[in-house]
Amino acid sequence: MNFDLTEDRQMLADTLRRYLAEQYDIETRNKLAYDAPFHSAEKWSEMAELGIAGALVTEENGGFGGQGFDISVVFEALGRTLCPEPFLGALMASRLLGAAGADQESLVDGSVRYAVGISEIDAPYDVAFTETTATATDGTYVLNGRKSAVYGGQVADVILVVAKLDGKLGVFSVKAADANVVGYAMIDGAGAAELVLDNTPAELVLTGADAAIQDALNAGRLALCAEAVGAMEATYEILLDYLKTRKQFGVAIGKFQVLQHRTVDLLTEIEQSRSMVVGAAAALGDDDAALKIAMAKNLIGRAARQVAEEAIQMHGGIAMTWEYAVSHLAKRLIMLDHQLGDTDHCLTEVMNSYAA
Repeated sequence: MNFDLTEDRQMLADTLRRYLAEQYDIETRNKLAYDAPFHSAEKWSEMAELGIAGALVTEENGGFGGQGFDISVVFEALGRTLCPEPFLGALMASRLLGAAGADQESLVDGSVRYAVGISEIDAPYDVAFTETTATATDGTYVLNGRKSAVYGGQVADVILVVAKLDGKLGVFSVKAADANVVGYAMIDGAGAAELVLDNTPAELVLTGADAAIQDALNAGRLALCAEAVGAMEATYEILLDYLKTRKQFGVAIGKFQVLQHRTVDLLTEIEQSRSMVVGAAAALGDDDAALKIAMAKNLIGRAARQVAEEAIQMHGGIAMTWEYAVSHLAKRLIMLDHQLGDTDHCLTEVMNSYAA
């Protein structure tokens, strides 16, 4: 397997990293992430002009990417700076719209912000237990139910909702203005929403949508894995710099062998996580994509927790302060595990796959 990025992907990575380095220092990021609407509409438009949304969409659907490695390049860069812009919802919506053959021009140019409502309070990770229902009357549809943790839903113009129609899973398009959307900031910053549907008008996007929903989940999980790698690398770089400059007993604490061993262990975890992202990115769209991506998310969830905890411990009290980036990186690394299936859930999926 070739681990090197293509020229186009390297250019995308360089462009996005340079933009984020200039626009998303930790102070700017925290102001945007924790104050409503928990992102910047101006920066969202600028990033759309740079082609970031288009990189998440396949060529046949009007973008110029959409492959596993395009997704990993974008989200790794977003993870390094904890960028709060709602690209996860755009990515997952693109997979669903692509399966339906729907137009995605407004998604690519950023003029319409999408989110995807999959999780429910009683079924945060398992779509099979969806209780939200769709009812057809004279060719029109209404939805009833509640969707929880709709990432980016607080600013979405359109939300693609997974609901059951005659006992089968379907995808429906709901205008945010027609629904009861309760937005909030997650504990690590950035936004999500609870979506309450009470005879809410909707348009049918896709029926018999099991495969398309799984593909959207696969793409979303891959994105979160790549974002975690970016955040882990940023945490590791800050830690190394701290170990080189913080002195105790007259020498830099990075000279202490026990800390050197612990940082090498972290580097091993990060590199192993990167390899898992490469494998998962290569598998996206294949028959075994769900299995390989669940494996990756399980391993990376555990590695991310280790990096977060070790970085805080080796820093000491400063790593718990609001002003220091490590505290926010650590919160994001822990939260990434819980989005779209935590380590326990992904491990269960892997075991069930082999048992079958």
